[in-house]
Amino acid sequence: MIQTEEKKPVVSQSRVRVRYAETDQMGVVYHANYLVWFEIGRVDFIRTLGLDYRTMEREDGVGIAVVDVSVRYKSPARYDEELVIETRLLAARGPVIKFAYRIVRSDDAVLLCEGETVHVVVDRQMKKAPLPEKYAKRFTEVLIR
Repeated sequence: MIQTEEKKPVVSQSRVRVRYAETDQMGVVYHANYLVWFEIGRVDFIRTLGLDYRTMEREDGVGIAVVDVSVRYKSPARYDEELVIETRLLAARGPVIKFAYRIVRSDDAVLLCEGETVHVVVDRQMKKAPLPEKYAKRFTEVLIR
């Protein structure tokens, strides 16, 4: 029997502390703030791969536009709680990239929210464009087969 090394997904972790302005009248985090935290996780994920989103935009002339978002809220987050955003790459095929997120409370690891975003690579004119080779290569390396 041939044994193969199990490949584990690359997961970045980002930490945020809930600010008072991010809560609603009921004292819980307003639902749209999770999308901002997904972005924090996505930018940090790209950074953990040794890449830079700013360079992608400025030097490579492309961005990754959000075209679809899926969010499932599990438990409320509240003011001053520290949260952990776990981000991983689900797919990267041609100009389409898909990320997954989990947001947990840091002190008890309770799952607060999970979701996915789908992106299309676009040029400066917002036209579909290929993902630059250095990003495509790095993304392919971290995808689980």
